[in-house]
Amino acid sequence: MNATAIDKRTPDLSRVPAVDEVGVNERVARFQSRSIKTASKIEALKLALSMIDLTTLEGQDTPGKVRQLCQKAMHLHDAMPDLPHVAAVCVYPNMVGVAKSALEGSGIHVASVATAFPSGMSSLEVKLDDTRMAVEAGADEIDMVISRGAFLAGDHAYVFDEIAAVKEACGDAHLKVILETGELRTLDRVRRASVLAMHAGADFIKTSTGKIQPAATMQVTLVMLQAIRDFFAETGRMIGMKPAGGISNAKLAIHYLVMLRETLGNAWMTPEWFRFGASSLANDVLMQLEKQATGAYQSADYFSKD
Repeated sequence: MNATAIDKRTPDLSRVPAVDEVGVNERVARFQSRSIKTASKIEALKLALSMIDLTTLEGQDTPGKVRQLCQKAMHLHDAMPDLPHVAAVCVYPNMVGVAKSALEGSGIHVASVATAFPSGMSSLEVKLDDTRMAVEAGADEIDMVISRGAFLAGDHAYVFDEIAAVKEACGDAHLKVILETGELRTLDRVRRASVLAMHAGADFIKTSTGKIQPAATMQVTLVMLQAIRDFFAETGRMIGMKPAGGISNAKLAIHYLVMLRETLGNAWMTPEWFRFGASSLANDVLMQLEKQATGAYQSADYFSKD
């Protein structure tokens, strides 16, 4: 991530331009109509694989389940040795040490949710302790949730200060700020929350926890990408983007990559700046790559479910 100084002043969100919802829908429809040739499709599928954060965030998670997920992250499909590895494995803070040990030397990052995920309903002290616990255990990335109640009530300074405090607690770890766009309900609020998070110090902005529906949509993601584009033009700071939840097939992932390239350009077309929070996506991408290589689909039973 670039080290340009962060302006720690709450932005005036009343100056954020309104979203043209009709225009957003028209652009999304155009992205979905793009025709991708075979060679470009294979390249896009491999790129999508490299951008996935494999995730397990369940109350029944165990060290064994986390190790199994890490094994999958390192060995997506050994019959295809030219595949990239995924970007990260995302777990709860108490499982970070397990994942860190299992992934040692792989180049795969360990991400951890924090800040009373997924509700965010706790004190700032607890949220900061949650963050520090994950970082001290070895997390490279922290996925925090904003206080949606405070944001919806108009207390933007509270949300800004909370993000800034968590960013400080992250130390060298990168911070992904989850807006939980399904609860924000309008594209205008999504745009304003994106601007707020970036000014407060987010390294990434992320759509959703995956626990609330609707989660990621192309419309919401486009609005967030446009906010990133305008923030970069204003500040020179590149911010990453992570749509999460509901992206389960390769065709949809390629639509997202087309949208990313046409909105932000080639500089963002790497796992450093774009992620998919969608574990189930990996298997569908692998099936599509197998189809491109052999002309036939393999059964989903040939790929691990976790």
